[in-house]
Amino acid sequence: MKVTKEKAEENRQQVIETSSRLFREKGFDGVGVSTLMQAAGLTHGGFYKQFDSKDDLIAKATRAALDQTAQRMSSLIGNDTSEALEKAVSFYLSDQHRDGVSKGCAFAALGSDVARHGPEVRRVMQRGVEEQLALLQPIVETKGAASDREVAIATMATMIGALVLARAVESKALSTEILDAAAKAVLAK
Repeated sequence: MKVTKEKAEENRQQVIETSSRLFREKGFDGVGVSTLMQAAGLTHGGFYKQFDSKDDLIAKATRAALDQTAQRMSSLIGNDTSEALEKAVSFYLSDQHRDGVSKGCAFAALGSDVARHGPEVRRVMQRGVEEQLALLQPIVETKGAASDREVAIATMATMIGALVLARAVESKALSTEILDAAAKAVLAK
């Protein structure tokens, strides 16, 4: 039975969305093509009709994850920039976000994996970093000689690093302490 172009595109998007979630949860090397296709409800045989390689899928799934991260941050920031940073920090450095790896921040979940992959995936991540910095720059407060961009970079790095550390430790108390300390540091700038 031949699949329509519309159904083929729907299937492709399903694979990308499923892979985006599973890659954040298990890492790029923690899940194979067969598992990804099965999780998307499709057969392994259709993979190479939709993607050139697993790296091609990794780039597309990373882009989808970064788009979700940017959309979430944009909706948190909204049009009122007066409390935008506080809202963003409150969500990002929360127990809920820490525990929601598969639907959470692509930078924290995939950053170290991206560093070990080819230039296409790193270009996708770089574009995501630039987009995130563009969202943060208007809402950070600069003090002293630092530029908005420098403060946005430091803010982003602090938040992502804190989330990575909070996810890495076994103790929930220490994990929460890390998130709280990072939130305090970011908002004190």
